Amino acid sequence: MRLLLIIGPPAVGKMTVGREIAARSEFRLFHNHHTIEPLVEVFGHGTAPFNVLNIEFRRRVIEEAARNQLDLIFTFVWDLRDPADTAYVEELVAPYEEAGGEVWVLELVADLDTRLLRNRGETRLAAKPTKRNVEWSDGNLRQAEQYQMTTDPSGATPTPADGFLTRKRHLRLDTRDLPAAEVAQIALDWLDQQADEPGGRRPVETA
Repeated sequence: MRLLLIIGPPAVGKMTVGREIAARSEFRLFHNHHTIEPLVEVFGHGTAPFNVLNIEFRRRVIEEAARNQLDLIFTFVWDLRDPADTAYVEELVAPYEEAGGEVWVLELVADLDTRLLRNRGETRLAAKPTKRNVEWSDGNLRQAEQYQMTTDPSGATPTPADGFLTRKRHLRLDTRDLPAAEVAQIALDWLDQQADEPGGRRPVETA
């Protein structure tokens, strides 16, 4: 039983890659907008009830997936410099670890120009109505650059997330020149190759 966290900045391709992995394996996809979109429609983004329920719905889905021994993919935009984000991730993954499952991390990386192009993708816009105002969504991507949403392979900029990531199997992929299907296959090969290896892994760079 595995929980695969797919992390990275907005529009890097987390949901699309997650769908590709799920289509080729036993993993089920639970992407972050599965909770965002219905709550925005009822309460509006960022309101108090939105925030409370968004946290609660994600926690409960992951709890039930662990209880039913599902291999699950969860996508998440993680500010690695924010201790609260790391504490939240620790809480989310706890049901899998308590049930004897494993937590893996697939980190997707791409530059802002690449992500601005992907922000207009039909698949993304179809699944995420809140992104259909592309002018606003582009602005949101640019504004998010103030946060650290990808790791530094050199180790020169340590973050509160480093302890968590060091303990997990962790693959870092630069997706700028890779289609989602190829990224998914690389990830699946990695999952298969590392399945019987004990312990965590440091981030791996793959072109």
